[in-house]
Amino acid sequence: MFSKARLDTLSDGIFAVAMTLLVLDVRLPDDFHPRDGSELLEGLAGLWPKFLPYALSFSVLGLRWLANLELRMRAEYVNREYVNWWLLYLLLITCVPFSTIVVGRFAHFAPAIWLYAGHTLLIALVGMRLVAITPHLEQGDHLRFRQFSAVLLIVSSLLAIAVSFVSPRLALWTLALNLAAPMVRVWFDPRLLPR
Repeated sequence: MFSKARLDTLSDGIFAVAMTLLVLDVRLPDDFHPRDGSELLEGLAGLWPKFLPYALSFSVLGLRWLANLELRMRAEYVNREYVNWWLLYLLLITCVPFSTIVVGRFAHFAPAIWLYAGHTLLIALVGMRLVAITPHLEQGDHLRFRQFSAVLLIVSSLLAIAVSFVSPRLALWTLALNLAAPMVRVWFDPRLLPR
């Protein structure tokens, strides 16, 4: 048996590092030397194709981290199967900066979309498997929302792959559907509405 607290600590560290590494590809080229403010603004605006995948990846990782945080179990220890699936999940999380860099640089090519969307699809599927084998899982709205957000990630990933055959640039925007998950959460728990 393995301590759930130790697994959570490792998970928090991996999510923090992966989310931080995402921004490293959003930078101005080394040979960029603007002569005035308008050239600097143009250069910053030119970062948009890299910033969109960064923002999407940060959001997906943030939502996955929050979903993991809200998943409640009564067990303080977990078995080897759970740990193995959790390590696979964390492996996929650590690879997000790589797939984000690829899609940020080559979003106009369908294979870049396939890599990125396939990666997010695997994260969602492995996450669903983890929920299925979580010992002493507490039922409730938090669990329904976790399942909903995983299904949303699966649907948006598959949609991105399908759209990439027609328009790779548009396909990346289908993953923005995941940004709606927090808003939809209110449907699961009306108590979250501002008062």
